[in-house]
Amino acid sequence: MKTIGLIGGMSWESTAQYYALINRETARRRGGLHSAAIVIDSLDFAEIEALQAQGDWAGAGERLAASARRLEAAGAQLLVLATNTMHIVAQDIQAATTIPFLHIADPTADALIEDGAKTVGLLGTRFTMEMDFYKDRLRQRGIEPIVPEVDRTNLDGIIYNELCRGIVSDASRDTYVAAIERLGARGAQAIILGCTELGLLISDDDSPLPLYDTTALHAANAVAQALD
Repeated sequence: MKTIGLIGGMSWESTAQYYALINRETARRRGGLHSAAIVIDSLDFAEIEALQAQGDWAGAGERLAASARRLEAAGAQLLVLATNTMHIVAQDIQAATTIPFLHIADPTADALIEDGAKTVGLLGTRFTMEMDFYKDRLRQRGIEPIVPEVDRTNLDGIIYNELCRGIVSDASRDTYVAAIERLGARGAQAIILGCTELGLLISDDDSPLPLYDTTALHAANAVAQALD
């Protein structure tokens, strides 16, 4: 099994989910007491969030590129960035190392295409919903993402002020369900949970539309690539 390099800490709540999901999938596929070979470089999210707020994507790209180089030096043979938003700087990470980088949008697109979903709601931070780095990668695969017309500030706030701090509330779940209902009324066939913490809040049991959890799909893809 190849060693997976995980750029984490953004937030550590979702990084912990990655660690569990990768190891569970490895055990499922290999059996017995097998677990994954993982090297984790966990960053201080407060520092990254400050760069996000300033719009300093170049600075953030430098931080994450340095993380990628540390992981490669530590023996990682492929890279996983455990956050959707910071795929804004995916090119900086890819350019920093010689090992494969597994983009989080790709296994999500694969799953949507396999299920025949072409118009999908995209939920995540305001950066993921409003900027084109994620949406354009989906469009290249023939998938048309639509984002909430209202409540983007509230949805973003729930991520940063609650989920990244380990807070899960019924009221926030209701806010997301209402957003999903509105996206469905606009033609969404399914919903991308385009923030790695959203799976902590909402599941298929809560949602009126099928959910595609990027954290789970990304983690499973990492194991598949590591075992390939």
